[in-house]
Amino acid sequence: MNRIGIDLGGTKIEGVLLNDAGTVLERKRIPTQREDGYTAVVGRIVSLIKSLRSETQDRCTIGICTPGAVSPQTGRIKNSNTLCLIGKPLKEDLESALKQPIVMDNDANCFAIAEATLGAGRDYGVVFGVIMGTGVGGGIVFNKHVHRGRMYIAGEWGHHKLHPGGNDCYCGQKGCVETYISGPALERQWRTLTGRSETLKEITSRIAHRLSDPAVRWKTEFLNNFGLALSNVINILDPDVIVLGGGVSNIPFLYDEGVQYVHRYVFSDIVDTPIVQNQLGDSAGVFGAAFLETKL
Repeated sequence: MNRIGIDLGGTKIEGVLLNDAGTVLERKRIPTQREDGYTAVVGRIVSLIKSLRSETQDRCTIGICTPGAVSPQTGRIKNSNTLCLIGKPLKEDLESALKQPIVMDNDANCFAIAEATLGAGRDYGVVFGVIMGTGVGGGIVFNKHVHRGRMYIAGEWGHHKLHPGGNDCYCGQKGCVETYISGPALERQWRTLTGRSETLKEITSRIAHRLSDPAVRWKTEFLNNFGLALSNVINILDPDVIVLGGGVSNIPFLYDEGVQYVHRYVFSDIVDTPIVQNQLGDSAGVFGAAFLETKL
């Protein structure tokens, strides 16, 4: 049996056809063109899937990685940055068009299952996959199976309270992890300290050659918040490995100094949780979608 994975992004829709061993048989990308509206986006997804199905005589499971999440109560999309999807029964409409059951999940869970199956977490039982980019999210995988939780919020460490009463978050709460260690949050903190608007890549390049304040202060605050946040995850979940993804995961010092900051706050006399960089990069969404648990 083959597998089809679809990664529905804001600008592109990527599809992959895999055999059961994970070998790529076909891979295609098309523009999302979300400005054309929901019905047009659905049509483009269906067309891409049919094109991939035509490449094989075998039956295929289908998994979709979506921006935002599927509400377990309504089955409709919520919290999506592709606004035309919000409130829409995307899974139901795709199944109707394709005459086949599909599975949908968010980008963090797809990232986690991809890395647990094919990437940096493939040799571990309990994998916590982290996305640190525009936002902060996470996914939990037990023995190659995604754990979603009763309310489908398992792994959402970006919205636990790091500093109660702290920074405002779009979710309506204050002090969420995302408001301190996401890419935009780190850039905002640098701007507050220095008055300069620079990208995260520019900031990390600058502080690599400077040991004076405010570079030291920015880096120390970042490492401390990173350490506190991930240590809480370890104290509760105690995963076999943590795999970092997203743009922030490309910062080299997270894998030496960052690990030390995490370990110093863990409730154990011996701490050896590996914290590693992802191996699949931008391909995690589409591969993770393909390996979601699906059935014909």
